[in-house]
Amino acid sequence: MPVSLALCFDAPMQSWGVRSHGVIRDTAREPTKSGVVGVLAAALGVARENDAAIARLAALQLAIRVDREGVLERDFHTTQNVPTTMGTGHRTVVSERYYLADALFLVVIHGDPGLLADAAAALATPRWQLFFGRKAFVPVRALFGAPGTAHGLSDAPAEVVLERHPWLELDSRIRATEHGKTDRLRLRTVSDCPPRTTGAEVRHDVPVRFTQGDRRHATRTVATGSVPLTSEMIPAGDPSCS
Repeated sequence: MPVSLALCFDAPMQSWGVRSHGVIRDTAREPTKSGVVGVLAAALGVARENDAAIARLAALQLAIRVDREGVLERDFHTTQNVPTTMGTGHRTVVSERYYLADALFLVVIHGDPGLLADAAAALATPRWQLFFGRKAFVPVRALFGAPGTAHGLSDAPAEVVLERHPWLELDSRIRATEHGKTDRLRLRTVSDCPPRTTGAEVRHDVPVRFTQGDRRHATRTVATGSVPLTSEMIPAGDPSCS
C-alpha cells in the first residue's frame, strides 16, 4: 500500500510564516508543517474549526527537498484607518512582509495510506482554492502528475523519495548544465525526525488549531541534510511529481 505522497510546490512567490504577527510577517526558507497541512485541509474541505481533522493531517510525517532555493524578498503593505490602542482615533500602519521568489520544493508526506489516498484524490479536484501562504500565491503547475497517473503516491519511504525522485526543475538550460556535474550539486533537505536525533532542530509549526483569532501550534523536531543531484534524477522531458 502507498506510504508516501510526493508533491510539487512551484510558484513565483511563496510565504511560509513562522512568527507572522504584528507589523513584521516572516517566512521560512521552505514550507512549514502548518503550511502543508493548510494546503491539504483546503483540498479536502476541512474547516478551520475541525480540530480532529487538523490533528490527523498534522500527524503525517513531512520531508522537504529544496529543488530551487529561491530568493528572499520583502514588500510593504499600508493599512489606513486602523484604530489606535487608546480608541481615540485612527492611524496608518505599514507592515513588512517577506516571501520567497522563484522557489521550488519537493514535498513528501508519509503516513496513513488511507489518508494519503484521500488527500491525493482531493488535490486533483480541491474543495477550496490552494495557495502557498497567501491567497495570491497560487501554484503555477499541478502538484503532481496528470489525472490517470499514480498521483504522486509511492510505496517508498520518504527518505528514499527524497533521494530518487526526479528533479523538479523545468528550465532545460539549467538541467543541461547540471548533466555535466553529476553528484556535485546537493539539494538541501528538511525532514521530521525523533527528538533525540543528533543535530535535531526544533520548529514551532505543528498546527493544533486553525480557528481565526485562536490559532495554536506545537513543536516538532527536524533534521537538515542534503542529497546529491545525480544524472538519473535529471529527466529528459518535463518533470512531474507522479
